[in-house]
Amino acid sequence: MSAQLQLEKYSIGVGDRFAHQAKAQLEACIQAEKAGVVVIPVWNKSNREHITIGSEPVSTRAAADAAVREQGWKKSYYCDADHINLETVDRFLSSCDFYTIDVADLIGRPAEGASVEAFVRRHPELQGSIKIEGIERSLAISKEELARIAGKYLAAAHHAGAIYARIAKEKGEGTFITEVSMDETDSPQTPVELLVILAALADEKIPLQTVAPKFTGRFNKGVDYVGDVAQFSQEFSLDIAAIAHAVKQYGLPGNLKLSVHSGSDKFSIYHSIYEATQKSNAGVHLKTAGTNWLEELIGLAEAGGDGLRLAKEIYTDAYAHREELSRPYSAVIDIDAKKLPEPKEVDQWTSEQYTSALRHDQRSPAYNPSFRQLLHIGYKVAAHMGDRYLKLLEANEAVIAKNVTENLYARHIAPVFLGKRP
Repeated sequence: MSAQLQLEKYSIGVGDRFAHQAKAQLEACIQAEKAGVVVIPVWNKSNREHITIGSEPVSTRAAADAAVREQGWKKSYYCDADHINLETVDRFLSSCDFYTIDVADLIGRPAEGASVEAFVRRHPELQGSIKIEGIERSLAISKEELARIAGKYLAAAHHAGAIYARIAKEKGEGTFITEVSMDETDSPQTPVELLVILAALADEKIPLQTVAPKFTGRFNKGVDYVGDVAQFSQEFSLDIAAIAHAVKQYGLPGNLKLSVHSGSDKFSIYHSIYEATQKSNAGVHLKTAGTNWLEELIGLAEAGGDGLRLAKEIYTDAYAHREELSRPYSAVIDIDAKKLPEPKEVDQWTSEQYTSALRHDQRSPAYNPSFRQLLHIGYKVAAHMGDRYLKLLEANEAVIAKNVTENLYARHIAPVFLGKRP
C-alpha cells in the first residue's frame, strides 16, 4: 500500500481561524529551516470553525497560497480538512489535500458479530505473543482480547474506510494525505489497541500517513499538558514502535507517523516528543490551532488604543456567555470560574496586565490559565464582530505578526523539532 503524495517527516498543523496570519505562520517555518530543520506547514480548519466564523474552506487555501507566494516558500504545504466525517467532507473536496478523518464518535459502537469474527480469523498474527522491535516485553493478546478490541474499534475503522473512499472517488487515489484521528474520546488507546486499529485501517485499504490516538493525560485547549509526563513519554515511544511494526506487517505507508492533536502549548511534553522521535528516527505531526487566535488578541492588546479596547470587549462578552461557549469544548477545557476576573476589573487593565494574564508564560505570576482558556474558546465573539475585528487585525498587522511568529517558532517548533528548551 502506498501513496503518491507523501507528507514529509516533520510537519505542523497551523490553525488560522480568521485567515489573516498565514504569512506570519509561514515565517516560523522559514526560521526553522534556517535553524537546520524542515517543518512543513499544514493549514488546518474544522467544519465547526468554518461555521462559527462564517467562512469556506477556499478561504484557508487562498490565504495559504498567498503566503507561500509572498514568502517565496519552495517546499511543500497542505490544507487540512480537519475533523471531517461523511456529512461534512464534501465542502472540503475542492480546496484540501490533507484530510483528518475523525472517527472518535464511532469508538465503542458495537460492530457486527460476523465482522469481528472475520477480523479475528484474518489476523492470527495478532493472537498470542507479539514481539515488536523497540518494546522490551512481547505484547500478549488472547483471542478473546483481540475480539474485544476489534468489537470496540471496527465500526470506527469501517467508517474511516467509507470516508476515505468518498474522497478518493472525487479526487483520485494518491492525490491527498490521509490522517485518522480518535483523540476526542474518553479513554486513551494502548499500544496493543493501536496495533489492532492499524490492522483494521489497513484492511480498509486506507493509505494512512498519520494517526492521532488519544494519549494519557489532559490535552486542554491552549494550556499545558496535565498528567504524568513520564507515562506519556513511555506511551509515545511504545506507539512509535507499534506503528513501525504495523508498517512492516500490513504494508502501510513507510512515512506513517504519530499526530499529536490539541498540541498547542503542551510545553511539558515537547522534550519527550523530541527525544522519542530522535531516538527512533521517527517523524511527528504537531497539530496546533487556537493558539494563533490568542496571539492576535495579545497583539491587539499590546497595540493599545482601539486594539486594547476591543480585546477587553471580547473578554466581557465571552465572560457573559461562558457556559454557552464552553459546552462544545467541555472535554478539552478546565476553566475555574472562581479564577476568572470580573469584566469590570479587566476593563481597568493596562496592555501589560491583559497580555500578562493571557500569554502562556508559566513563570509569570500574572498568567491566568482560566482566563486564557475562556478566550481560547471565545473566538466566536470576534467572529460576530465581522469587519470590525478584521480591520483591527489589518491595522495592527506588524505587532500581531511578531507575536504569531515568535509563539509558533520559539514555543512550539524549536522545542519539538530542534530540541530547544523553551
